[in-house]
Amino acid sequence: MDRVRVAIRLLSMIVILWIILIWIMMPTGAYGEQWWPNIKATVNSTYFGGQGAMMLIFTFPVLFVASLGCIYLHLVKKLNDNKKESKFKFNRFAVRKRPLLVKGSLGIVSNIELALFSMFIVLLVWSLANYIHNYFAKINPESAAKKGLEVWQNKLDVSGLAFAVVGNIALSFIFYPVARGSSVLPLFGLTSEASIKYHMWLENIVVILFTAHGLCYITFWGLTKHINKMLRWDFADVANLAGEIALLILLIMRAMSIPHIRRNMFELFYYTNHLYFLIFIFFIFHVGFAFACISLPGFYIFLVDRYLRFLQSRQKVCLTSARILPCVTVELNFSKSLGLNYNPTSTIFINVPSISKLQWHPFTITSSSNLDPKALSVVIKDDGSWTKKLYELLSSPMVSVEGPYGPASTNFLRHDTLVMVSGGSGITPFISIIRDLIFTSATLKCKIPNLILVASFKNSLYLTMLDVILPISGTPFDISHLHLQIEAFVTREKEPKPHDKKLIKTVWFKAHPTDAPISTILGPNSWLWLGAIIASSFVIFLILTGIITRYYVYPIDNNTGAIFSWSLESVVYILVVCFSIAITASAAVLQNKKKNSVEAKQMGTPSFYNADRELESLPHQSLGQATNVHYGERPNLKRMLLECKGSSVGVLVCGPKKLMEEVATICGSDLAENLHFESYSFSW
Repeated sequence: MDRVRVAIRLLSMIVILWIILIWIMMPTGAYGEQWWPNIKATVNSTYFGGQGAMMLIFTFPVLFVASLGCIYLHLVKKLNDNKKESKFKFNRFAVRKRPLLVKGSLGIVSNIELALFSMFIVLLVWSLANYIHNYFAKINPESAAKKGLEVWQNKLDVSGLAFAVVGNIALSFIFYPVARGSSVLPLFGLTSEASIKYHMWLENIVVILFTAHGLCYITFWGLTKHINKMLRWDFADVANLAGEIALLILLIMRAMSIPHIRRNMFELFYYTNHLYFLIFIFFIFHVGFAFACISLPGFYIFLVDRYLRFLQSRQKVCLTSARILPCVTVELNFSKSLGLNYNPTSTIFINVPSISKLQWHPFTITSSSNLDPKALSVVIKDDGSWTKKLYELLSSPMVSVEGPYGPASTNFLRHDTLVMVSGGSGITPFISIIRDLIFTSATLKCKIPNLILVASFKNSLYLTMLDVILPISGTPFDISHLHLQIEAFVTREKEPKPHDKKLIKTVWFKAHPTDAPISTILGPNSWLWLGAIIASSFVIFLILTGIITRYYVYPIDNNTGAIFSWSLESVVYILVVCFSIAITASAAVLQNKKKNSVEAKQMGTPSFYNADRELESLPHQSLGQATNVHYGERPNLKRMLLECKGSSVGVLVCGPKKLMEEVATICGSDLAENLHFESYSFSW
């Protein structure tokens, strides 16, 4: 199995290097004058027309890597499920991942992220400079005069084209970070949650380049007295109006993504953010389907992921109980299938139709699929209009979910000490880590790192969140093998305040006949099914495209690209893409739905009853000896982190921005070489 994984990674890297080489060579004269004409002449056929070469160079390699990645991740998952110690091998790549930039518009950026981002910017600058140089080299007074232009006007014209072509490079990558369940991100050790910032960076680059493209042409048309071209929608050429519509929607989306609007008017941001589909559709109308094949792979993978999420969201899930905490926080506990396994720090998206049918909100899963094989839990703090309504509707809410989504594997056991720093509800991802390590310490014969949880709360009522560290079930948990130290800081109270002992209550819900346990939409072998969907849908797309092109488009167009309507061709091929994905994904989901139904029947309907359970306001008795509560002070994080011994100290942080920046600054300094930083946040 190890040889197979190595072979897959090697083959994937070869293909990825080929893709990078194509991106580097595209703006050069060698590509435009030699490579592209030869490839086009070789691939040109009556079945695929002008887009055949584009699909071969840009679309096929990426989807091939995505399919290979699914096989690789399936093998990794099997390895993890078998609890082999290779799961916990030291990741040398992670050693050098340390915060380099902490405060700035890019957020917290590691040295590796900064290096890769700089390389991407260099690629864009290289491409823009080469395109402009090559375009300008072909312009002279004679060539400009033939077009009825002056030299500077012709240069303005081709400059706008150069901005568009380079903008398409950034557009090609923009959908990968938001394809939550795709294989591309996990293949590089990334998660969608951690990659959202990359999506935001790419969005800004796309906006800048496409805006420059639009302004160049609007200025050009205005100066040459052809402003009426703004409304032109050519039959078999670039549709100017379609491009302007796409740019206008893009600018609206970007305006609604401004941090102030996003945080204070989230619903406005959320709804306008769903206009991405219109942007890409009008983009295809603007440039034609053949050119759009350059950026099609990312959108294709995103469509597969989005359709699978849609199918999963149709099923209402079984909410078994809720633990209501005095700090206006609730832990929701769901029933889950035994075949659903996920790693710590995974997230799940929740929708409550009675509040809003369209809003989906991400929450960190606090349970462990190992320690809680039949349950999945999340902790939700009353912090916004949606969560306030949820808190009020706890009697019997109907709930749908998407996910879970998380890392393909974890490396927590590679550390000698694991320090988890949280602020407020930022404790939630660390609950899942502690629960998983409780299971690991009791079942596996391997070294468990020393655990230090540094949790800061505003007042003592929030100390009840520590009680959520252990699951709601009455099963005794052996934590004697776990070296856990909890340092809780109550920052706004100088001494303990007496509270009513009946502070935390548990409400049990009666199962609805149509509710089902949370399960993976594609079953236990979800990665293999996803790879099959990507591969088979693309094959179906190629077959249908070949038939349509050969017997419908080619008799009219004869591969000239100048007779058949670009818009009609784009509509046809977009529908073929959607049909291919829908038919294959639906078949895979239906097949696994039958298996999930059988498993649900075997599990039986859990017995639920309405009851309130009294729990202490301080942590569970088994955690009491490990907990130190400090009142009226903030943690001295610098001292605490630098005092940690061991060759490898993992430092995880989740909480307010200032807290994360403080921890990142300490880990990024030269004071300690053994600190390895990682952050979790949905505060974009």
